Amino acid sequence: MSVKSRGWGAGEVATRNVIARKWALLLCLGSFCAGMFFTNRMLNKTVSDLETKLAAARGVHESLNNDNPVSGNLKTINQPSRRKYFMVIGINTAFSSRKRRDSVRMTWMPQGENAKKLEEEKGIVIRFVIGHSSTSGGILDKAIEAEELMHRDFLRLDHVEGYMELSAKTKTYFSTAVALWDADFYVKVDDDVHVNLATLGMTLARHRMKPRVYIGCMKSGPVLARKGVRYHEPEYWKFGEVGNKYFRHATGQLYAISKDLATYISINQHVLHKYANEDVSLGSWFIGLDVEHVDDKRICCGTPPDCEWKAQAGNICVATFDWRCSGICRSVERIMEVHQRCGEDKNALWRASF
Repeated sequence: MSVKSRGWGAGEVATRNVIARKWALLLCLGSFCAGMFFTNRMLNKTVSDLETKLAAARGVHESLNNDNPVSGNLKTINQPSRRKYFMVIGINTAFSSRKRRDSVRMTWMPQGENAKKLEEEKGIVIRFVIGHSSTSGGILDKAIEAEELMHRDFLRLDHVEGYMELSAKTKTYFSTAVALWDADFYVKVDDDVHVNLATLGMTLARHRMKPRVYIGCMKSGPVLARKGVRYHEPEYWKFGEVGNKYFRHATGQLYAISKDLATYISINQHVLHKYANEDVSLGSWFIGLDVEHVDDKRICCGTPPDCEWKAQAGNICVATFDWRCSGICRSVERIMEVHQRCGEDKNALWRASF
């Protein structure tokens, strides 16, 4: 072979080496980018999981520090793997509302073995939610403790009860509930509202795959600046000119939020601002977040004949109350009538699949 031919061979080898190095560089760069992509996804998931666990641990820690365990439910936290529930329903109640609670127990809230079956088979937890009196351990607290021994259906909060403290109670409820139960949804309802549980469950199930969802009967009422009127807003000036309306938010009689939002409230509870009205406060906490608002008018049906007509037409209501009373007027006397005329079939809950 001549020197010339050997020279051309060396050139070809050099060219091939350059091409090989380029491909190696491209492969390395591609591998690095792919690694960064999957690492970021794993980190995001890990951070989200850690935030959820942090919220749960914080709720338990605060409950234990304040020596205020919740109706024997803390045992669920100590288990290495928490059970998954469909929804937790907290019924907001007060010390003076014993008759209201009994009327709910007699109508739409399952009792005894049925309550246990509801949790085990349907993943639905229902509790009356109440804090403690300003004189903790006094006669009011002892009455609730006696009632709890009888029914075992309370969620006790580290919270001082008071009408003007409903926004604080709402924060504490969601923070405590998300620490105790790992659920898809967390619901708040008042103790003078009638609820059809199967219809509520089917309504929420349609939004199960949405990570941040806020479900209720959305409204935008006027901001009341005048002192002395019901629902007066002391911070009215924050909402612009006198006569302006609030941002859209769910009416307070019943609303539901997904787990991510309950966890968000738990993590940030100490910096979330409280307005005078609890439903306004909740709506304000989600402004600026990527949250889907679901407006469902079946969550705010009127008492008979309204809910009865809708039931006869096959459009069963989720929740029923009177707007003028912000609940069922004289609910102790009337909730049974509402239940009989507007309630779903007694077997609907057990036949339902969520």
